[in-house]
Amino acid sequence: MPRTLIRKNPSNFKTLPLFVEATPEGLTYQSIGMPLNFAQTLQRRRPVAVADPERFSLELANLGVSVRLTLHWQNREYWVLVRQRRQDRGDVVLKLISGYVPAHELNLPLLTAINEIAEECLLETPEGWLGGRFNDTWLPAPYSSALHYREALPFRLAPLSGSARPVRCANLQLIERPRAYVHLPTASLQLIYDLRLDVPKEAKSLSLFHVDERLEGDQLVARLDRKRPDLYLMPLENGKPIGELYTLKRDRLVAASTRGLHLAESFASQEGWVVRDERIRWKDWLVKQGLEVHTPRRQGLTNLHKKAMGLMRMVRGTLHK
Repeated sequence: MPRTLIRKNPSNFKTLPLFVEATPEGLTYQSIGMPLNFAQTLQRRRPVAVADPERFSLELANLGVSVRLTLHWQNREYWVLVRQRRQDRGDVVLKLISGYVPAHELNLPLLTAINEIAEECLLETPEGWLGGRFNDTWLPAPYSSALHYREALPFRLAPLSGSARPVRCANLQLIERPRAYVHLPTASLQLIYDLRLDVPKEAKSLSLFHVDERLEGDQLVARLDRKRPDLYLMPLENGKPIGELYTLKRDRLVAASTRGLHLAESFASQEGWVVRDERIRWKDWLVKQGLEVHTPRRQGLTNLHKKAMGLMRMVRGTLHK
């Protein structure tokens, strides 16, 4: 049964609409108007259009942030994806760890990104849940009232190389150089940070879980469901993804089905500064990346097949004697 970790009042969340100016050389955003709560923000997330995807000025509903998180574990690298039922769009997708940027962090969206990792990406060992550090800063432990966090073995977050084109909040350039795009269907500006998560070697029997807040009545509720870990790993080879998905349970990679799977719009094609699609089919994304569809082998079935073939050879040998 899912375990409730925390409840929040959604009216406490405030963000600000944006004015965005984009040119081929860079993109600048700044806040406008009065702070909006979650419901007011959703009302503003309606489709917009631009004539030139490289050069435009536009008012947008909000700033969102995502993390393309590369997990380094047992000498392998994986992209981290999470499953989300998007209530405002009526679909289910795999997406990057992401969230809305609150009003007081518009000029420091990296802080929102780090907090989203702490809230959405949970690492469990038999001795407790792992905390994390970004450089010399400890990540928050958002569920400390419900879960036991280990103090001795933090995972480490570090920035990876950023986008080539600069992004500014007013006159302040974001030094981590996140990738930016305007999502036309939701009238939102999205920033994607490239970060790396190193799991300590001493962390044994590791399991990964995704926890996301859902609006239930007048509360935002975060629950942990062990039967639906909802956090997926996409293996990388030489820094590039391959067409496989896994969950991680007690140091064991478990193959996940990709049948009928869709990825969120951050995986769709970007034209200039804009993304026009709501989502992209898994198979279409693989084709776009020049990847083949991989069917992960299920170790148990492979061993059973070998045993069956061996038994058939024994029977044939007996019949021919």
